[in-house]
Amino acid sequence: MPDPQSNRSVPSSGEWAKAQNRRIYDAMAAQNAPLCRVASDDEIANPLRTVDGAGWLGKSIRGKKLLCLAAGGGRQSALYAAAGADVTVLDISPAMLARDRDSARQRGHSIRVVEGSMDDLSMFAAASFEIVIHPVSTCYFPQVVPVYREVARVIGEGGLYISQHKTPQSLQTRPTPDPAGHYVMDHAYYRDDPIADRGDDSLPARRLRESGAIEYLHRWEELIGGLCRCGFVVEDLAEPDHHDEHAQAGTFAHRCHFIAPYVRIKARRRTGDMDGGGPNARPTVPKIHLS
Repeated sequence: MPDPQSNRSVPSSGEWAKAQNRRIYDAMAAQNAPLCRVASDDEIANPLRTVDGAGWLGKSIRGKKLLCLAAGGGRQSALYAAAGADVTVLDISPAMLARDRDSARQRGHSIRVVEGSMDDLSMFAAASFEIVIHPVSTCYFPQVVPVYREVARVIGEGGLYISQHKTPQSLQTRPTPDPAGHYVMDHAYYRDDPIADRGDDSLPARRLRESGAIEYLHRWEELIGGLCRCGFVVEDLAEPDHHDEHAQAGTFAHRCHFIAPYVRIKARRRTGDMDGGGPNARPTVPKIHLS
């Protein structure tokens, strides 16, 4: 399916995207890319301070059953295991999971490693986990709600789900400014097809997009409303701060002064069943016509 801003054809198949994104992350792990580096000794020394500056996890997670979802690479699993959690890590990339195994072996951690996709957690029984930690990765799937529904099934009532996502406005907007110094939004908000990879090799582009990966934009009604409709209550929301208003124009920090790249959501699994509707269910909101 062609993107309006690209002459390249980008397949929209979810399964094709999974296979492509697995290859991308396997390659990134082999190259020791920044997103694939294990936790450092300094980070391990105070793991909760490293991963939970906002204090969403409380004073201790010792003994808690915790799923690091789509979080391979040896960083997330090491930090939460160091904090005393009973850690399972699931990822689609075998090369990323190999880093978790190596890190656990080197540090003497006991973790469970599972190869799989975040939209199919059928290998886990219902209410298997008390906490689910989900770093940025939902952008690799055409719909986010099926992922939420899987998380809702495997997390116990009252359990905590902390997820981070790429904001839709960041995916809509070019990574670097135009000659006039403006960050141009040139991708449609209402869309089902992937956001085209422009092949931009600038440093801001590499911070914002994984080159060659297939990524999809999720609207706010899907990111937040979908979470609520899948049985969660949103308790807090944060936009991780990467901005620097004095940074050089065109840098990642300068762009972040205008466009928040990420959103982090704290949600709690509420008592009772999930709301009805299929995996892509959404409320019907009438359009308002202003004269």
